[in-house]
Amino acid sequence: MSASSVTTPSAESLAASARAAKSSGRDLPPVHEWNPPFCGDLDMRIARDGTWYYQGTPINRHGLVRLFSTILRKDGDRYFLVTPVEKVGITVDDAPFVAVDFERDGEGEGQNLRFETNVGDHVTAGPDHPIRVERDPETGEPSPYVHVRAGLDALIDRKSFYRLVEIGDRQDGWFGLWSGGAFFAMIPEAELPE
Repeated sequence: MSASSVTTPSAESLAASARAAKSSGRDLPPVHEWNPPFCGDLDMRIARDGTWYYQGTPINRHGLVRLFSTILRKDGDRYFLVTPVEKVGITVDDAPFVAVDFERDGEGEGQNLRFETNVGDHVTAGPDHPIRVERDPETGEPSPYVHVRAGLDALIDRKSFYRLVEIGDRQDGWFGLWSGGAFFAMIPEAELPE
């Protein structure tokens, strides 16, 4: 079958396939185990603020967004929605998720930071879920992220980032955060305001 004869599935057919795959009782389907044929790109986009769009219109049903988030996979630099029978490309403006809040347990080197995403995932930052900060080369504006799963990150929202800065620590010339027994460097101490 040639690539031109493959029909790109609709969001509705993907949702039906995702529901069927999820019926196994698992919270997250094993998308990393599936290798269906590529069916083309779908007019679906995840904006930097975490809003999902289909054909230019926001998807306002949280349950549907959550369902799609469970079948999201990153291969290389591209993002796909994957079911056992279909794989379609989508556009992601920045990170596919947004960390909208966090809870702190403990202090200093023994603290744990548990993040919640806009789609209901919960992760505790640590070696398997590192925190990183990228800075815009032109403005120097920081963009903080926490790894959620399988190459998928969450952009940490501004209010949470400000709260994180308040509990930051200094280690080996860096200002950063402890969580899960690991230190995550955010900015060199020399660049901190006096």
